[in-house]
Amino acid sequence: MTDLLKMGRTGTTGAAAALITFWALLGGVLLLLVVLMNVVSVVGAVVWRPFPGDFEMTEVGIAVAAFSFLPYCQLTDANVTADIFTARASARTVAFLKLVASVVAFFFALLLVWRMYYGMLDQRDYGYTTAILQFPTWIAFVPILISLALLAVAALITFLETGRQVATGASE
Repeated sequence: MTDLLKMGRTGTTGAAAALITFWALLGGVLLLLVVLMNVVSVVGAVVWRPFPGDFEMTEVGIAVAAFSFLPYCQLTDANVTADIFTARASARTVAFLKLVASVVAFFFALLLVWRMYYGMLDQRDYGYTTAILQFPTWIAFVPILISLALLAVAALITFLETGRQVATGASE
C-alpha cells in the first residue's frame, strides 16, 4: 500500500489502485488454492483415491486468477514490452507509446467486458456446466468481468498519468 502512495496516487486514483492491488492478491490466493488442490489430488491418487473434478476446477481457477492479474499489470507497467525498439527513444517518445498502449488496453477491456457479458448470459441461459462436478460455467465469468472492468479503470489511470508525462515532457 505504501508503494501506491509513493507513486503519488491519492484520492480516487489511490483507492482504485488499492482495489486493483487487492484484487490481484485475491487472484494470487486463488492460484495458491488451485495449486494446493492439485497437490491433494496427486497425493490422493497415490495414497487413497483421486479428487474428482480437479481438472475442471483447475481450468476455472487458473482462468479467473490470470484475469485478476491483468489490471495490476496495467497499473504497475508490468506488461511485456519490447524495449529493444525504444532503447534509444526519448522519455517523451516512450511515454507517448505508453499512452497509446493505455488507450488500446482501455478499449480492448471495454470490448471484452461487452462480449464476455453476453457470453456469460448465453452460458447461463443454456445451462452449461462442467462435465464432472456440474459446476455452472457462467459463474466463472463474474470475477472475470470484474477483472476486465478493473483493467479498464487501470488503463484510464495509466492514460491520465502518462498523458501528463507526454504533456510536460517529464520522465517517470
